[in-house]
Amino acid sequence: MKKRAIISVSSKQKSDENDLIEVVTPGDFYEKDGSYYAVYKETEISGMEGTTTTLKISDDKFSIIRMGSTSAKMEFDKKAKSVSMYNTPYGTLELKIETKTLSVNVGEKGGDIQVNYNLTVSGQTPHNTQLKINIKAQE
Repeated sequence: MKKRAIISVSSKQKSDENDLIEVVTPGDFYEKDGSYYAVYKETEISGMEGTTTTLKISDDKFSIIRMGSTSAKMEFDKKAKSVSMYNTPYGTLELKIETKTLSVNVGEKGGDIQVNYNLTVSGQTPHNTQLKINIKAQE
């Protein structure tokens, strides 16, 4: 059953401590086929207006799936590196993700996800990024 939720996402690159991006947005939260999902619409502030973001959460994997003006599927898995094509209105970028640490503590009422990963965009120098997500499902 879908519940309304408040979803907080903060992202910070280790190379630039001032580069903290934080978004707090309403969305939906539900469980399906053994995974939890949080879904929200991006806004003009994120630069991805017209995009719906889905967070797919399981115990040992986490995915960010974007569909709309920007589309991508970014997968975070401690056991494997992943490659994703990030399609934007300005062109397509190749993203390589190497997950360093992944902590998932999510249940029926929401919870927390923390990911530390190296992100390489189109063959450039990898950037270490820390992503923190909090989901608060409404009763």
